[in-house]
Amino acid sequence: MTPLKFSPKIQVTPLKFIYLCKMSTIVRSSCPVCLSEQIEYFLTAKDYTVSQENFEVYACQKCQFKFTQNIPDEGSIGPYYQSEEYISHSDTKEGVVNRLYHMARNYMLKSKKQLVEKYAKNGEKSLLDIGCGTGYFLDTMKGAGWQVQGIEVDDKTRQYAIDKFGLQVSDNDALFDLPKTAFDVVSMWHVLEHVHELDAYMEQIHSILKPQAHLVIAVPNWDSHDANKYGAAWAAWDVPRHLYHFAPNNMQLLAERFGFELLGEHIMPFDAFYVSMLSEKYKNGKGNLLGGVWTGGVSLLKAMSNAQKCSSVIYILKKS
Repeated sequence: MTPLKFSPKIQVTPLKFIYLCKMSTIVRSSCPVCLSEQIEYFLTAKDYTVSQENFEVYACQKCQFKFTQNIPDEGSIGPYYQSEEYISHSDTKEGVVNRLYHMARNYMLKSKKQLVEKYAKNGEKSLLDIGCGTGYFLDTMKGAGWQVQGIEVDDKTRQYAIDKFGLQVSDNDALFDLPKTAFDVVSMWHVLEHVHELDAYMEQIHSILKPQAHLVIAVPNWDSHDANKYGAAWAAWDVPRHLYHFAPNNMQLLAERFGFELLGEHIMPFDAFYVSMLSEKYKNGKGNLLGGVWTGGVSLLKAMSNAQKCSSVIYILKKS
């Protein structure tokens, strides 16, 4: 790629040009969860995946919620997702981490279906998956007799889900056009930490759920063993793509503020291994498979007796 020339002294690639010249940032003066203005610097995390830039993570002194500060706004953050290494919406199986990810996904698809059906027993089996990615979870639920719809912001990923599975998947704007009380379940698997308009999303989700219906949210847990071990190198900070960083008490507060009851917390058993292996690479500059497996195993063992310590936690919320 030929650099763009702006002066005899400065040469940057087109992607770097976007970072330098077109990025608008958001600076928060209060906590997104409890709204307290008692916020302070917590740590600096690096974007190891795309830009190699550093971003500050702030902490609320009242509820301990963590959030990324000086984040790119919605119109600027797109380039930070442009990496083949960012695999949450990818089908590539190249490399050890990707293969392990896909093996774990097949197991988790069955587990997710069982978990949803454990709580949503009496509805008409209508489900909306926000951030549905390539559509594998929706296809799993469709195969179990559910009426399913998806929301996916990325054009190519959305089209993949439509072409491969014949799913009804719309872009992000369609979320706010959906009718009230339309769904028995709304799910967000590692999505809530990415959305800029947190309040608007929570309000709209509450609106489109039927009375007593369920919201399923899975997010990383900054209070896990692996997060505490790796500190700023913890892969699940994933700045600036992860705007928010939850722990169980934070989710409890968020649920109550938007008219939900927190029913239960469940573990995502493979996340600790995946995150720990990436974190080993980030911390030491190279992959350490055994070290990541060991840390992931310890983290999972701790979570087996207390789901609130899992690397990623699945929260089941019920519309009040």
